[in-house]
Amino acid sequence: MPAFTSYDGTRLAYHVQGQGAPLICVPGGPMQDSAYLGDLGGLSGHRRLVRLDLRGTGASAPPEDPATYRCDRLAADVEALRVHLGLDRMDLLAHSAGTNIAVHYATRHPARVGRLVLVTPSLAAPGIPVTGEDRLDIARLRENEPWYPEAFAALTGIVSGHPAPDAWDAIAPFSYGRWTTENQTLHKADATQRNQEAAAVFASEGAFTPEATRVALGSHPSPVLLLAGAYDLNSVPSAVAGYAALFPDADCVTQPETGHFPWRDAPARFTTTVATWLRDGTPAA
Repeated sequence: MPAFTSYDGTRLAYHVQGQGAPLICVPGGPMQDSAYLGDLGGLSGHRRLVRLDLRGTGASAPPEDPATYRCDRLAADVEALRVHLGLDRMDLLAHSAGTNIAVHYATRHPARVGRLVLVTPSLAAPGIPVTGEDRLDIARLRENEPWYPEAFAALTGIVSGHPAPDAWDAIAPFSYGRWTTENQTLHKADATQRNQEAAAVFASEGAFTPEATRVALGSHPSPVLLLAGAYDLNSVPSAVAGYAALFPDADCVTQPETGHFPWRDAPARFTTTVATWLRDGTPAA
């Protein structure tokens, strides 16, 4: 498995799939093994995916200093990977919490980013608020699902600040466009692939400076694609559209009937949208 040494001597692994121009892929979680990204619904048929295992996850070594798990500091590992690969500029795709890392990277090294793809992005870096009612409104779109009553009751408890002990497990179906047996299996696997110690540090004090980030994004020189899932409670489509408005050159696409993992719910649509945009600059929604 290919690996490189980052700025502080930590040995980091990455995985390569497909052919063509490289697309650097940053996982979310936060701090989850990049294995859950798979080949992003077949995107490896269009680009050479380079999936980074963040420090302390997957096949990457833990650092000597746990403080380096903080989100803004992880951006230095992305730069170390670019240097290792010998790329002057690189296209970058990130998912969920990993989009915070990618945005930190893009604001520090704008000239090194070709195209930037933010998939169901976390809204922490730019500080875009999402209310509990926003999430409940999205959840109500699923009211005809057999699992809905129990899941909605659990979500209501979370939003009110009084979650039941099993509330977070109960709302899992909302993360997917279809709560199939396959997605249930994937959800269970995802839960075992996260470094909980690292995740606790990821968003610690100093990780985010929203005002400065918004200012920096206002002059970002490269094209950006933001992709939302119509059913996603985490990255609700209206907030993702607001995120897109911060960039001078951004496309925003909401995929219908998909949740937080759009390449799992609608792989062909996801692949076509992203691959077409990376190639032509136009999303094929």
